[in-house]
Amino acid sequence: MVDSFSVSWSALLAAVADLADDDYGRPSGCAGWLVRDLVCHLVIDAQDVLITLATPADTEPTRDAATYWTVTHTPPTGEDPLDALTVRLAAAYEDPALLRFHLDDVGSAAGRAALLADPDARVGTQDQVLTTADYLAAYVLEWTLHHLDLIAHLPDAPPPPPEPLAESRALLERITGGPFPAALSDTDALLLGTGRRTPTPAERTLLGALGERLPYVIG
Repeated sequence: MVDSFSVSWSALLAAVADLADDDYGRPSGCAGWLVRDLVCHLVIDAQDVLITLATPADTEPTRDAATYWTVTHTPPTGEDPLDALTVRLAAAYEDPALLRFHLDDVGSAAGRAALLADPDARVGTQDQVLTTADYLAAYVLEWTLHHLDLIAHLPDAPPPPPEPLAESRALLERITGGPFPAALSDTDALLLGTGRRTPTPAERTLLGALGERLPYVIG
């Protein structure tokens, strides 16, 4: 799972590094967030990874990669206080180059920490205990979804690699309790499953009973 974490995170960092300054002012796939706000959120995510990997636990795991997530069925509006704080923090950077540098700096450290971590060790985060492997597996889904958010309005930007897409779909299927139709691509399954895109009438028919339970908004 460390390999999948590294592949997904490296691809996301590379996609951010290739952004033009003007791209930071474009909408992202996260409600209420511009690309710059999403990139700022990735800085915070990378810091969380570093903190968690440096927080060992000596009790039995209480969660795994699927149950790590808090799930709701209400799509975000961007009006949550923490979301608004991210927007203000992102605006404070002013120069996109500063935000790029900060993500590269902290993000590279998070990637190295993941490679050095013992996958069987236990770590603590948000009053939960997970194995390192499960924690990193959960973040493959986080990175992949945010990679899709990053490129939502950037048609020329590279998509997430196929392997993390497939693994993220499999994890989302564990969260939702059933498979998505095979006719749906991994990308479409993730976008529809998490409420990032509304199903077409044909897709809703294809989804059947699962479509009635969507979206699964994870956080």
